[in-house]
Amino acid sequence: MIERIITTIYPEASPAGSGGQSLHQPVLLRQAIELLAVRPGGRYIDATFGGGGHTRAILEASAPDGVVLAIDADPEAIARAEALAREFPGRVVPCHGNFAALAELARARGFAEVDGVLFDLGLSSFQLAAPSRGFSFQLSGPLDMRFDPTRGQPASVIVNTWPAERLAELLARYGEEPRARRIARAIVEARQRAPIETTGQLAEIVSRAVGRRRGIHPATQTFQALRIAVNQELEALEAGLAAAVELLRPGGRLVVISFHSLEDRLVKQFLRAESQSCRCPPGVPVCVCGQQPRLRILTRKPVRPDPEEVQANPRSRSARLRAAERLP
Repeated sequence: MIERIITTIYPEASPAGSGGQSLHQPVLLRQAIELLAVRPGGRYIDATFGGGGHTRAILEASAPDGVVLAIDADPEAIARAEALAREFPGRVVPCHGNFAALAELARARGFAEVDGVLFDLGLSSFQLAAPSRGFSFQLSGPLDMRFDPTRGQPASVIVNTWPAERLAELLARYGEEPRARRIARAIVEARQRAPIETTGQLAEIVSRAVGRRRGIHPATQTFQALRIAVNQELEALEAGLAAAVELLRPGGRLVVISFHSLEDRLVKQFLRAESQSCRCPPGVPVCVCGQQPRLRILTRKPVRPDPEEVQANPRSRSARLRAAERLP
């Protein structure tokens, strides 16, 4: 059933050579729908609508009357959600907002109790392909990186105003960049000559500072760190996961797809904590916290894309999926 839905909606999700590719390909689509245990008439939240691929698959699997709350911080993604809502009348509720406020957004739209919540934490191909959004070091554009361009400060503020020590700390913490200090010094030296205004400028500064090597582009971790800081991604994820557990009805499923170790580590630790019956320190002889498990972990190890998916969609190679079920 699920294979038929996915192959019908996304020919590119079937074996290599069976069809063309769209701009945005949802990652780990089959596995996500299976672990969400999507059923007809269910109520679901896609906390990261993006290109809409996962939402569309949920709608197909929950036909004829399943409903999806489609949340995204990006106004352009909401325009796509509104188009999908016209295609599936009465079954898609577009919602412009950040999943950091998931509980408030959901309850305000009648999704106080749901059967599943999905987080796909990766950037959409639409965002990467738009130079004006500033996410890609391969396409020069304004140094922005905000998921919601109408809120917060762009990455250019951090790059052009933070002292070297603070920049280095950011790059090490959020980018896990071993050459953080060298890159931070190079940024400060470059901006003393002229403001750093574009992604192309920043990528070139980083490349000159550390040199080009085989493998990923030398600016990859720098861009990751700036994007996480600009959008407060880890803080938002912590809040969103906590809210998702509150919204799930017993038997409801939580599915999270992450793309770097910081996200995956946070998700792993959250699921582990919510599946334990006691959080007291090891030295306490008797439990005093009263903690009861709220989740049952469904994935002992993270689910990863198979070689066929990576070949069809190279951006999926770093994806990790974890899932859990809400206990009564």
